[in-house]
Amino acid sequence: MKNSFLIRNPSTLWFLLALSLFTIGVTILSEAGLGIMSTSFVKTLGKTLCLCLIAVAMDVVWGYCGILSLGHFAFFGIGGYAVGMWLMYARTEGIVLEGFAAQTIPPTAQEITDAIGNQIFGVVGSSEFPMIWAFSDSLFMQLMLVVLVPGLLALLFGWLAFRSRVTGVYLSILTQAMTLALALYLFQNDSGLRGNNGLSGLQNIPGYENTPQSTISLAFFYASALAVALGYVLFAWITSGKMGSVIKAIRDNESRVRFLGYHVESYKLFVFTITAVVAAIAGALYYPQAGIINPAEIAPIASIYLAVWVAIGGRGRLYGAVIGAAFVSLLSSWFTGGGAPAIPLGFYTIQWTDWWLVLLGLSFVAVTLYAPKGIGGLFDYLVRKPS
Repeated sequence: MKNSFLIRNPSTLWFLLALSLFTIGVTILSEAGLGIMSTSFVKTLGKTLCLCLIAVAMDVVWGYCGILSLGHFAFFGIGGYAVGMWLMYARTEGIVLEGFAAQTIPPTAQEITDAIGNQIFGVVGSSEFPMIWAFSDSLFMQLMLVVLVPGLLALLFGWLAFRSRVTGVYLSILTQAMTLALALYLFQNDSGLRGNNGLSGLQNIPGYENTPQSTISLAFFYASALAVALGYVLFAWITSGKMGSVIKAIRDNESRVRFLGYHVESYKLFVFTITAVVAAIAGALYYPQAGIINPAEIAPIASIYLAVWVAIGGRGRLYGAVIGAAFVSLLSSWFTGGGAPAIPLGFYTIQWTDWWLVLLGLSFVAVTLYAPKGIGGLFDYLVRKPS
């Protein structure tokens, strides 16, 4: 028991307790409980939990392993597209079958497929299903793709980069280039994913058309909370013990770790791949709550925001990543959603929808210069503060 995982990581138990209390609190305040909290805000909280999950993944790959990846939001988007394809296909299939039900002569399988294709791809002037939609009629296969596609992409990219010993800013540029290439490809109408239109209507869950959105939003909130809990425990386990020591040593002095006989590339490849898969799972839970996904969602700037969240929360601390993502995400919703009141200065009126990104940038600079441990560092100070 002396060296058990939970003894070494008491913060994990505290985090799980806080997450459980938060989940219970949201349930009581939601429309299914006291009706104090709106359905839209429950969705916002569910999406925030998904962002917390990808922030924890980013913290492991950057804060613990020292790999500043500016492409992890690409994996987030791939997970969203994978589950979105099934949602859009199944929902459209239901609409098409309902339309054909009034006909005397039943339609053929090909007529149904053509009608579904026309409904989905008519917006980009096509009606044929691309090859990447081959498994879109199967929820199981699309969920498998949520894991397999980002995992294989990260494995291939990481293997090519790490075996060439690309590090530092050069690796960051490569990950950003990968994300930009993916976003530019998805913007094309012939990409098979409806170009700039993206996938929409994802909040309408097939088979639950008559279920209130308040119930669906709460179910996704529970799923997001469970994913965060499992992801946090997984990464807490990975970053503890011998493996965690090696990963942190690679961050601090990669050459020395290699000299000691450790295969640095294997450790980095494992961390890069597992965090990419978790980021994709977060995306698969996020976009059904958002209702829409398009290529702009995974542009390189999104991955830069992700790094900012982790830095503000405190990199190298899993709970810091959660705090940073939740704090910035909710604050962003408040500022850009019209919650923050405008400030009249006489000669100029500050509209926070225009100035939020400037404020975020200044906050990042301030944290980097004056509080490098981020918000999470305050907890360390309070815990270690002498009495």
